[in-house]
Amino acid sequence: MASPDDGNVIVPDSGEAAVKVINLVKTFDNGSVTALDRVSFTVPKGQLLVIIGLSGSGKSTLLRHLNRLHLPTEGSVEVLGQDVPALTRPELRILRRNIGFVFQQFNIVGRVTCIENVLSGALGRIRGPRIGAMMYPKWLRVEAFEQLDRVGLADRAWQRTDTLSGGQQQRVAIARSLMQKPKIVLADEPVASLDPEISGQVMDLLVQCCIEDEITVLCSLHQVDLALGWAHRLIGLRDGKVVLDSPVDESLDHNRVMDVYRELDPTGAKRDEYVSSDIDPIS
Repeated sequence: MASPDDGNVIVPDSGEAAVKVINLVKTFDNGSVTALDRVSFTVPKGQLLVIIGLSGSGKSTLLRHLNRLHLPTEGSVEVLGQDVPALTRPELRILRRNIGFVFQQFNIVGRVTCIENVLSGALGRIRGPRIGAMMYPKWLRVEAFEQLDRVGLADRAWQRTDTLSGGQQQRVAIARSLMQKPKIVLADEPVASLDPEISGQVMDLLVQCCIEDEITVLCSLHQVDLALGWAHRLIGLRDGKVVLDSPVDESLDHNRVMDVYRELDPTGAKRDEYVSSDIDPIS
């Protein structure tokens, strides 16, 4: 599979913005906790953006503002040209049809089959409820099989999802997200609960499918090696502030990326959170 750094992928660096965030502030507990502190960035359509930082740095909170799971305390959030906080409920439903979300804990229904989970990604494109795969139109069932085939699970289509491994369940979640036909995919720590080898395979799959479908990706990660291997661009958060915003190219030094973590983890006590076991220790 192609990756952004293999010379075969054109990295977007200009053009129409998919996401625009300006001076975003989010506080909790009546202002006593600041999760995001004047965060600003713009993401052009087609870019693969990875957000890195330790747990509690604000990565998940930031992603949740983009489909209005959170509302900002201050600042503006625009997604696909829409002022997200100002949208009415019908307008928000329309926007969310264009935003896929891949969660750390998969958020799939274990007691139903893989194909039913994938088909649920198409509910925003059809009218009325559906109970069971056979209640979906044939053309959608075919499309769901195709998405499962893309993630290497076509032969598991009629298998209960809770009988799969963690990596396979995350692949089902990716296929479900792609079934939406989204313009943007938000991935919140999609490989945090997987071992390093499976993590690489899942990231490979997610990025390749999004490149093929020309989908903009915003993905939060702990693992620096995965971020450097797949991103067009890195944003580093520390205590809710942007402390790094750089394209992933020859100018981006590995030590510069590790600085995002060093200040909060000077002894390396949390090193396992952001460095894979096969990476040399921080010097």
